[in-house]
Amino acid sequence: MTSPVRVAVLGCADIAVRRMLPAMVASADVDLVAVASRSPVRADDVARRFGCAAVHGYEALLARDDVDAVYVPLPAALHDVWVEAALRAGKHVLAEKPLTTCQERTARLLRLARACGLALVENVLFVHHGQHAAVRTLLREGRIGELRSLHATFAVPARPGDDIRYRAALGGGALWDVGVYPVRAALHLLGSGLEVIGAVLTCDAGREVDTSGAALLRDGAGTVAQLTFGIGHAYRSAYELRGTEGRISVDRAFTPPGDHRPVLRVENGSHVEEIGLAPEDQVTTAVSAFATAVRRGAAPSAETVLEQASLLDAIRRSAARER
Repeated sequence: MTSPVRVAVLGCADIAVRRMLPAMVASADVDLVAVASRSPVRADDVARRFGCAAVHGYEALLARDDVDAVYVPLPAALHDVWVEAALRAGKHVLAEKPLTTCQERTARLLRLARACGLALVENVLFVHHGQHAAVRTLLREGRIGELRSLHATFAVPARPGDDIRYRAALGGGALWDVGVYPVRAALHLLGSGLEVIGAVLTCDAGREVDTSGAALLRDGAGTVAQLTFGIGHAYRSAYELRGTEGRISVDRAFTPPGDHRPVLRVENGSHVEEIGLAPEDQVTTAVSAFATAVRRGAAPSAETVLEQASLLDAIRRSAARER
């Protein structure tokens, strides 16, 4: 029997405490060893809740020899330094998305991981949910004819005023927080070779970061992706694929709870078919996929991560030209 991967956590972010740590504790593929925080009180509290060791400071955690891999849920602007530190300490890394806020830094970290024979995985959860594989099967079967466009959106309500998503120095902003999802959906469903045709990023009064945005992409065959995202909007997490003969709609596309029963809506003229799927916990699946990448010593999606970083950079450049 394969031994569990020994994982530790750099930071006590909400996503870690609310979703990732419970999945790690429940997984047979990983063993949660420790959690680190700059606050000893916070580290003690989280460690007690999840039955692991508490560590004061990230450097001390990386020095432990009972850790195979680390999960990095820190603010986006801190990923670069701590992912590099973890790789140089010989640890495999699962980092929250985006891996960094710069294409060049993302590429450098991916090269470092490859040179060290370590897995570096960006934690984009939704790609591990089976509903998207079912959608791609429908496309291959020609259920909506020839694909013409993708329309994807992810929007969430406003956060408290002091939330890190509103702080530029920590890599905040709607593009990095929620825009990653529709961009990754375009790559996941349309494939590589996408280019940014235009983009807009807007900023609410009093904010130092973008709070909403839109981007238009296309592939080499002329298929168009219209992407929208925002913080401070009514909640929406969905995409629709339109073809020459019909369309496929997916709701709760990016952050479905584990007990959600997906329904794929396929429309062809006046005929509507609703395809129900079994519930899945995409967090549990993502944890298992990371353990597999660690055992292989490499991440299977490095090229996609790099292409995503390139598109995010292109969206920022295009939006800057439009101002």
